[in-house]
Amino acid sequence: MVISSWLHTNLILSTYCSLSAKVFFPVRHIPSPITAAFSQVVFNSKSQASPLRCSYLAMTSQSGQENGSACGGKQLVVDPFCFRQFSEAETCKSYTGTVFDISIQEFEEIVNSRYDPANLKPGYAPFCKHLFLVNDFTNARLNVLPITKENEHCLRTKYEARTEKELPVLTRFFDRDLLVKLAGGVITEKEVFPVAKYLDLILYSREQIKKENAAMGKDPSGHEKEAAPWGIVSIKAQDVNYELPMTPMTAMRNALGKDEGGSGVPLNRDAYMAAYDYWKDHATVV
Repeated sequence: MVISSWLHTNLILSTYCSLSAKVFFPVRHIPSPITAAFSQVVFNSKSQASPLRCSYLAMTSQSGQENGSACGGKQLVVDPFCFRQFSEAETCKSYTGTVFDISIQEFEEIVNSRYDPANLKPGYAPFCKHLFLVNDFTNARLNVLPITKENEHCLRTKYEARTEKELPVLTRFFDRDLLVKLAGGVITEKEVFPVAKYLDLILYSREQIKKENAAMGKDPSGHEKEAAPWGIVSIKAQDVNYELPMTPMTAMRNALGKDEGGSGVPLNRDAYMAAYDYWKDHATVV
């Protein structure tokens, strides 16, 4: 009963939140029954930045990167590289992938409200993570289809660079208009490209983003002050809640190094062949 009263006293909660991780009675050392009750109070709180939640996350986190900005800051922000996926950005006009009508600000608010570090999935390198969210807040449609005898004539290729400083590489894609014509007007475009069930948020650590920006000679002003530990560098609309292989060409670009717009991660033959096995039978829709 004493513990219960203590947990629900706002004054003590505020004081407790201000204590350091070396506090006399740290959360991680509370016996398990009390820890369970304590965490229940913490995560039932309606405020994502409540004093009690802040203290709990700071003390129990295994990594400051996972929970370091839970108090008053965002965990996730849309990186400028990903602005092209939002209709409010001028760069969306030349982007051939999924473009969202929702604003960047609203998107960040929603994904941060659903962020849980326990749900982060490993990516192709230690600095990369995936966060899969149910897509019930955008109208993003599937943009990857299997290649069949019926639609292979709708495939097109072109050389493409994602930014002005990247080397153009050869890409293969379905022409959206040709696919719609192929349907012969029997079904609508919305039926050809249904709304995706999930969004795959591809995250890069703040440290990696800084390294790549520096290698590409990008102006650091404004970005160096960004404190969010994770930057959203790409968003994929898909029907499964697990990672689809990156395209072989993306793996090649990454291996070229940061100076050419890649991440600098060396080519992994097994991962490359897994990507080949998937993408030889699939293509994105542009």
